[in-house]
Formats: sequence, C-alpha cells, structure tokens
Amino acid sequence: MAVYTDITEIDLNRFLAEYNVGELTSYKGIAEGVENSNFLLHTTREPLILTLYEKRVEKSDLPFFLGLMQHLADRGLSCPLPLPRRDGQLLGELSTRPAALISFLEGMWLRRPEARHCREVGKALAQMHLAGEGFEIKRPNALSFDGWKVLWEKSADRADEVETGLQDEITSELEFLAAHWPKDLPAGVIHADLFQDNVFFLGDELSGLIDFYFACNDLLAYDVSICLNAWCFEADGSYNVEKGMAMLEGYRSVRPLSDAEIAALPVLARGSALRFFLTRLYDWLTTPEGALVVKKDPLEYLHKLRFHRGISSAADYGLTS
Repeated sequence: MAVYTDITEIDLNRFLAEYNVGELTSYKGIAEGVENSNFLLHTTREPLILTLYEKRVEKSDLPFFLGLMQHLADRGLSCPLPLPRRDGQLLGELSTRPAALISFLEGMWLRRPEARHCREVGKALAQMHLAGEGFEIKRPNALSFDGWKVLWEKSADRADEVETGLQDEITSELEFLAAHWPKDLPAGVIHADLFQDNVFFLGDELSGLIDFYFACNDLLAYDVSICLNAWCFEADGSYNVEKGMAMLEGYRSVRPLSDAEIAALPVLARGSALRFFLTRLYDWLTTPEGALVVKKDPLEYLHKLRFHRGISSAADYGLTS
C-alpha cells in the first residue's frame, strides 16, 4: 500500500490550478511503492503522476531528486520528468505534504523477467551512470555502511526472534564488511533501488526507469551489485547465472568495469544484500500489525547474503572475460 495521505478533489483541483496541465477528469491511488503517496491523475491533456512526499523523505533532499530527473532526461535517459508550476518551481504542497507532478511513463514492470530483459536493465543502469556525470547537487548515501550500523543497533536485540543465531551472524558480517569494504572505486550518481517495479517495459523493450527517491552518490559498481541481487535470483532463492551474465554484459557494453570493480563485486554484493536485509528486518520488527504497509520478508535477503559469502570471484556471477 502506498497511499499514506488521502487527498480531496477540492484540494487537488486547487493544487493543479498552479500548473498548466488542463482540467482534472479522474484520479486514483497507486498501491505500489513503500515510501511516498502516489496517485495516477487523468487530465484533459495527459495522464500524470502526483507524488506526496511522506515523513521518511527529507524535504531538503527533494531538490536533488527532482533536479536529478531533469538532468538525466536532458541527457537522453528515459525517465519521468517533474513538471514546473506556473511560478517555475518544481515543488508545491498538498494535504500538508510537499508534492510534485511527474510526467507519466508508458510501460509496465515485469513479474517474471528473463535474461534478455536483464541485459537491457544492465545497459540502462550504465546509461544512467554516464548520464549522471556533471550533476552538481550531491547527496551522500544514507543507507551505506554507517547507516547499516544504525539500523542494526535498532534491531539487533530482537534479531533472534526472526531466526536463532541471527544476532551473532549479522554482527560478524558487519565486522567483515568494515574490514573489506572498497573505498577507491569509481563513484557517481547511483539509483540505489533499481528493483523490477522501478523499470518499465513495453513488450521486450525497456521504456524507462522510475522512482529515484533513494538515488545518491556512491560507488557505481555497488549499484550493479544491487541489480544482481534484485534481478538475478529466482523465486526459490537460487542464483540464475544466465541472468547475471546478461546483466553484466549489458552493463559493460555501455560502461566498462575496471579490474578493481570486478574484483570487488562479491564484497559489494554482500553489502547490498545486507542493506536490504537490514531495512526489511527493521520494518518487520517495528511496523505495527494492521498497518497499511506490506512488510517484506527479510529472510529473502539473508539467503542472498549467505550465497554471496560462498562466491570466490565475479566469474561466479556470470562475468566473462
């Protein structure tokens, strides 16, 4: 469920009057997503997405997110574009929340992607990394190593409620990553959340990337590892090396990976698996029963983390020379 704040038609029409988008004909909430309230609007001119930014999103980060979408679109990446108000601003307010109108991107996300789709995702991720060059606003990754430690401190005492021995296992994992996390790899703007529901396809053709509200500055190869975790595991938890090969080939066809990035992939994949395990664990332990939020199982990413511990080199992910 992704409508945390309800809106009235009167308030919405007042909000839309600040834009040159025609008259409202209908609107409805969008159930997907976990961070913000999203609505699909139909107007006499075009469909649009309305996003109300909830309390977990810092208002000070919004110029980065909205500006980044403009920057990427200007450089040819297919992604939603924030619409300016009549006063030129990209951000307004609706139902006491910061709010923005975003262009509608045609397409749908894939429930069962195949290797050919993973190749296109790899290409698009590399295109985004290159398009992000020159974006002047910086945003540190709040969910990097220091953020993981904070989440773990909030969850560690109850971790064994999820699985016996988990507290010791994750404490040891954090110690390993603290000693082995790479610091000198190429960095830039990353998406940081390029899951299947954030990539749209029209048939087999990738039509665009959405949801840049975790985007930040970090290691580019870390973003690759997030995609390996998100796209290349099957429902039974097994890693699909054909999908991994396609993903990495697609990425490298646009932006080559350095030898250091390739060598670091197993550690980066452990880190990205831990990142999503920890956010899911925290939500699993703290979200009240009956809340209108779908809690995601943290054990899915715990199993992925354990898989990555057994990886000896990037070749095990399908990377060819």
